[in-house]
Amino acid sequence: MKNSEDLVASKEAVQSTVMVILLGISFSHMLNDTIQSLIPSIYPLVKNSLHLSFAQLGLITLTFQLTSSVLQPFVGYYTDLNPKPNSLAIGMGFTLIGLILLSLSSTYPMILVSVGLVGVGSAIFHPEASRLAYMASGGKRGFAQSLFQVGGNAGSAIGPLLAASIIVPYGQSKIIWFSLIALVAIIVLFNLGIWYKNNGLIRIKKQKNESEARSLPKWTVIFSLGILIMLIFSKYFYMASMSSYFTFYLINKFHVSIQTAQVYLFIFLVSVAAGTLIGGPVGDKIGRKYVIWISILGVAPFTLLLPYANLHWTAVLISCIGLILSSAFSAILVYAQELVPGKVGMISGLFFGLAFAMGGIGSAILGKLIDISGIEYVFQLCSFLPLIGLITAFLPNLEKK
Repeated sequence: MKNSEDLVASKEAVQSTVMVILLGISFSHMLNDTIQSLIPSIYPLVKNSLHLSFAQLGLITLTFQLTSSVLQPFVGYYTDLNPKPNSLAIGMGFTLIGLILLSLSSTYPMILVSVGLVGVGSAIFHPEASRLAYMASGGKRGFAQSLFQVGGNAGSAIGPLLAASIIVPYGQSKIIWFSLIALVAIIVLFNLGIWYKNNGLIRIKKQKNESEARSLPKWTVIFSLGILIMLIFSKYFYMASMSSYFTFYLINKFHVSIQTAQVYLFIFLVSVAAGTLIGGPVGDKIGRKYVIWISILGVAPFTLLLPYANLHWTAVLISCIGLILSSAFSAILVYAQELVPGKVGMISGLFFGLAFAMGGIGSAILGKLIDISGIEYVFQLCSFLPLIGLITAFLPNLEKK
């Protein structure tokens, strides 16, 4: 009788949601993305000091995004086969080195090297952190990924404010102070790695066995992944226009200061964080396909209105855009993880990598288009991207009957 009770207790322990781990990994994601968000936040400074074009600014983003995106699927694939609990802290170590070099960079090539190292840190961090959230989810995978993602989005929102209050007034060299954030993250991630090693590996094995019992035909999986990749393209090309060039758009159209433009970017990023937190739990309840549909296509009316709005309505519209559009990624990621059971790291790395790559490629292409056609034209062009969300209708329903 006692053995039976112990078995039930053990099963419940494996299936339970471990909030302290989810909060810890979300907090670490916030610290990681606070650091990463400093890269676009210093664009106005380095553009003036190094006399850079918009295309060169786009190449900085491209370097960071591609360094991260190319490596992430390979890191995820490797750690699916050989789990590395300490890799989370090691990845943050690369970010720390890149951050220190960025504060000291006085040439364009050195800036590219610095952001490349930060990208390597991101490539190591994201697949394993996403896997850790999956381990600790207790079956609430949408909620776990949303909580993980909202930490990153909160960091992306905080970063521009810190940059506006510290880096913009006092100069690029003050980036060195943000190395303290990286050190705190390394300590937290080292301790999360201990839980990963002692508890998480047991959970991931059980979850893999359950998922494999309801796998789909190969061509259905390939077709569905193709649709998800198109949706990632739509979302992150649009997000690239906002994260890299929205401050310039506001300065050009409304003649606001750099600090004011950063505040508007903060409004957008806070709404992104809120939408991310909502999307995952709603997907657990009503189905991830419906969340993806609403998120990508539902934002189209607001994006189409944005290029024609005044400053007041711009604040309203970007709040709606951030809230609706951001709810998609957690649902897309968990949907993809369930499409390919047993490959949590590889799928996480692939989709985080795609998100980063699309953002980087989008930033470079849009920067070149801005140089040629002007920033307001590019924002009008990007407003049509969410219409790609119509293809969500072709995704199969994965939820259990």
